[in-house]
Amino acid sequence: MRTFRLTLAYDGTRYAGWQSQTGQLTLQDTLEQAIQRITRETIRVVASGRTDAGVHALGQVVSFHSETQLTPDALRKGLNAELPHDMAVLEVSQAADDFHAIWRAVRKRYRYLLHDGPIRDAFARQYAWHLFKPLDAEAMHRAAQALVGRHDFKSFETSGSPRGTSVRTVHELSVARLESPPHPVFPVTPGRLIAIEVEADGFLYNMVRSIVGTLIQVGQGRQAESWPAEVMAACDRRAAGRTAPANGLFLVRVDY
Repeated sequence: MRTFRLTLAYDGTRYAGWQSQTGQLTLQDTLEQAIQRITRETIRVVASGRTDAGVHALGQVVSFHSETQLTPDALRKGLNAELPHDMAVLEVSQAADDFHAIWRAVRKRYRYLLHDGPIRDAFARQYAWHLFKPLDAEAMHRAAQALVGRHDFKSFETSGSPRGTSVRTVHELSVARLESPPHPVFPVTPGRLIAIEVEADGFLYNMVRSIVGTLIQVGQGRQAESWPAEVMAACDRRAAGRTAPANGLFLVRVDY
């Protein structure tokens, strides 16, 4: 039995999230079916995190065990031939026997994209949260720094996936306006896109989207820059802003 590590990119728009669900189109089921067609084995895969419906990934990491004698490169090519066009296997490698995509992860990085402008973009709507009025990205960045470090992030956790503790360490949290789109074909007008980057040792359920919804209040001038720190201290989800829509969220990278 061999252990494989796979890095996957996907557009989550049409999927009901990562996790297998009866009667729903999911990323996990789609990947497992492709692996089965190639290896002739029934295999369950483990992802570093169960992204929700509509969430995208640039570097999701998946682990699984297989008896296949295919080389990692042959497995990558075969999977890309079998998977739909909104999923792509970037890399496959043979890992140590005890490698596990969840338990071996030490850091994750997420990116959330905001589009602030008077006219919505008919194409970018699947990849950024559109807000009609301009945001103060610099104020949002300053306010966000209070959340960097080891804290109890209970105020930014929604129900649905209980954890033993809500304490996490945020290594980096930045808010910056992008002068050019993150990809040459991204259609948003230059200067009208804001990226919120969060890197931590782990995340609570909807933690990033709750942080984004809170920082938006600062960017719109509805709350002071000191407010996110007050929200965190409250340890109460009701104190925070709304949960941002899923479509602007990307899993960027997982470190091991």
